[in-house]
Amino acid sequence: MTISKTALSTGTMDELASGAAKGADEAIGSTRRVANEALDSLQSNVDRLRESVPNAFKTAAAQVEELTRRGMDRAREASVGVRDRAHQAGDKTVGYIKDEPVKSVLIAAATGAAVALLVGWAMRRRSH
Repeated sequence: MTISKTALSTGTMDELASGAAKGADEAIGSTRRVANEALDSLQSNVDRLRESVPNAFKTAAAQVEELTRRGMDRAREASVGVRDRAHQAGDKTVGYIKDEPVKSVLIAAATGAAVALLVGWAMRRRSH
């Protein structure tokens, strides 16, 4: 009876060891599958990102180019507007001088005197 209990114990231990080894193999296989799926997903995401980055840069460059073009157009339009207003002001000034020559000379003389006084005052303050 002692021999059969030992034999039974050895057989049970072999079965337990075999079951543990099988369970460990299954766990390792499952871990490998999960790791491979995660790596495949990561590789897929990297590939999608690699494909989308150049397109994003192209889109951004096109938008910057469009904004630059719009800015240049607006600056050109503003420049034309300022030039037109300056010509209109010059034409009005010439017309006023022709219509009111005495007043124009008096206004110019008063403006010149005021500027001369301001420059003289600034020079005196600077020297003190």
